[in-house]
Amino acid sequence: MRLAVPFKGMVQRFALLSLVLAAFGLMILGKAETVLVERMRTGVTDVVAPVLDALSRPVATMAEIVDNLRDLTRLRSDNTRLRGQIERLNAWHGVALRLEADNRTLRGLLNFTPGERATFVSARVIADGGGPFVRSVIVNAGARDGLRKGQAVVTGAGLVGRVSETGGRSARVLLLTDLNSRIPVVAEQSRTRAILAGDNSARPRLVFLPENAKLVPGERIVTSGHGGALPAGLLVGIVTSAGEGTVRIEPIVDWDQLEYVRMIDFESVTMKPEPGKPASSGGERRRGGS
Repeated sequence: MRLAVPFKGMVQRFALLSLVLAAFGLMILGKAETVLVERMRTGVTDVVAPVLDALSRPVATMAEIVDNLRDLTRLRSDNTRLRGQIERLNAWHGVALRLEADNRTLRGLLNFTPGERATFVSARVIADGGGPFVRSVIVNAGARDGLRKGQAVVTGAGLVGRVSETGGRSARVLLLTDLNSRIPVVAEQSRTRAILAGDNSARPRLVFLPENAKLVPGERIVTSGHGGALPAGLLVGIVTSAGEGTVRIEPIVDWDQLEYVRMIDFESVTMKPEPGKPASSGGERRRGGS
């Protein structure tokens, strides 16, 4: 103890100086003997690496445990949310099955024969062919793709207009707002029938309304299917104003974002004769109705 106390005090006094001298000596040795120092550094790294690996494993294990706890918490909340969604979907599934059964029963009572599914051609709007007095666009599909004059043109939102001209590789679409556009429509709730007439304004109007028509703002307007040129049920727009004998419709399609459209081939489906039966002429229909 008598020797340790003075030695400990001496070490504490000269520790910093010793470390500085040792670092200076290692720098000189590194400059003079590069290969030797590199071998020493590699050896020290090899000796210390297992120790560092052993020390890092608990840290990695704790991080993994924390991540697992976070995942479990998130999975528990996701499980609760998915259970709620499954319950709601099961309820809607029951409603859908009941409606399907009712629909099948009603179709049997009416002896209803569903029509064939209409085909369509998708195209991209490549130009705005309109002007101050014309509201139309040009699409990059034409007669070679099966387009014909009068076909309905729609987007995912609803009706855009009708094909007015067809070329081999392009076609012109007359929009609902054009002055020459006339579309048979019906109010979705009140079932009031009318003609949607464009007047080159942003909001076309309804004409040929019954005298007792009572349309309210917010009511949806869809195609009626009269004439056979357009399918029934295509959403056209929303009633925005209904007063003083003029009813204005806000089209459901955003003209500024019109990029891709679909041309529905509805006429070929409605005019197709039944299998095994020749297409009847107009005269035969008149004789059958007399």
